[in-house]
Amino acid sequence: MELAELVRAANLPAEVRGADETPITSLAYDSRAVSEGTLFFCVTGLSRDGHEFAPAAVEAGASALVVERPLELGVPEVRVADARAAMAPLAATFQGDPTAELSVVGVTGTNGKTTTAFLIRRLLEAAGRRCGLLGTVHRVVGGQVEEVERTTPEAIDLQATFARMLDSGDEACAMEVSSHALVLHRADAIHFDVKVFTNLTQDHLDFHADMEDYFAAKRLLFSAEGGSPLLVLEGGVSVINVDDAYGRRLAQELAHGEGAECLTISAAGADADFSARGVVFDASGSRFECLTPQGHFDVITPLPGQFNVENAMAALATADALGLDLESSVAALASAGRVPGRFEPIEEGQAFSVLVDYAHTPDSLENVLKAAREITEGQLIAVFGCGGDRDRDKRPLMGRTGAELSDVPVVTSDNPRSEAPDAIIADILAGIPDRDQVVVEADRRRAIALALSRAGTGDTVVIAGKGHEQGQEFENGRKIPFDDRDVAREELRGLSAGAAK
Repeated sequence: MELAELVRAANLPAEVRGADETPITSLAYDSRAVSEGTLFFCVTGLSRDGHEFAPAAVEAGASALVVERPLELGVPEVRVADARAAMAPLAATFQGDPTAELSVVGVTGTNGKTTTAFLIRRLLEAAGRRCGLLGTVHRVVGGQVEEVERTTPEAIDLQATFARMLDSGDEACAMEVSSHALVLHRADAIHFDVKVFTNLTQDHLDFHADMEDYFAAKRLLFSAEGGSPLLVLEGGVSVINVDDAYGRRLAQELAHGEGAECLTISAAGADADFSARGVVFDASGSRFECLTPQGHFDVITPLPGQFNVENAMAALATADALGLDLESSVAALASAGRVPGRFEPIEEGQAFSVLVDYAHTPDSLENVLKAAREITEGQLIAVFGCGGDRDRDKRPLMGRTGAELSDVPVVTSDNPRSEAPDAIIADILAGIPDRDQVVVEADRRRAIALALSRAGTGDTVVIAGKGHEQGQEFENGRKIPFDDRDVAREELRGLSAGAAK
């Protein structure tokens, strides 16, 4: 595709300087990924300015540059106000606008994104519509599982993945959409058929100024204010959890908007388009009656906990918005498997329960511990910490939640990154007035081992914070292999072997 044609087709407000018939064969924002014919985006980041790498990109074969200021390096330049914001429309156009053909569901919120996206994919697949997946745990393209680095990739990678989905026979895609992705324009130029809001609780306040700013970021998915082609495309059905205060606010705002189609859900039995009644759950899963515009359905899901009822309700409302048969979707939900690292049971023949969960916010930890309490006869032991270089204000809140809702809180490291683990732990302990029952062990493996060694018949050990993650992050980007699930299994086998001697 020629440069001027690409810019014109993307409807991008830009000035093309140089030979506008220059052929473009690839796109890149990393100079190390540049080859002959690449259009290189000089993106201004948090710590580095992509314009600094433009000479290296040209030397590597870049045919043209997307710039915010003139560089005059002997290749054509596309001058724009924001190089990052230009990536999505240009990438979508370059790939042939794949989401105009794919049925795309975007799921945003603080908690529940991963499970909801997994369930939505399950319902679509059960209906015979092959569905890709983009999220925190992994992505699925054409039925093949691939590893991921971030929840929502950069726009160039994202649009290329959508194109691969189409080429491999996928008809739909269920994707998590992070607040970072919305603010940083990664999710622009996507045709969303359904947009799901799960909830909003404190997290990422190292990136967002406050909760109001965090909400404004999430809201971007549901409104292309100003009609700018650089914002999320308008259209699609919104599915909103009105059990959440921010969800109720969003639903009210959308109700006053023109042409905004919205379905509300409530797992707490509130007045909504999809409402749950008679919720019960145990270790094997949840059961409830779902009231919908299409009638009442008895729902069974193998996912326990009130929070998973919310996720299941969101998936059913999404299925309805996509035109799937609700009775069939309810049946498919009953056989939907567990999501890796989400309330995942670890079994090594022990006399107590062990659950691994990704809960890393005060609200998600509260949800998990409350659900675990419902299925625990004896003591509830909770292993948790907080990540370094992230929202510090939530640390004492995590401490208070863990201490109040468990019998034995075990405070440890999560991903300390550049911070000292003991300093993070001190912040967590600041939220716990009575520390008599608190166990502190900075080494995460030893903390898990301690928690398991204290458990007896009928007890439950919840290992929270990392879930599916397979590494632990330290200073200078150092990462060591670490999977809570594997560590728990190894320590349980060690306990069993020791008891047998």
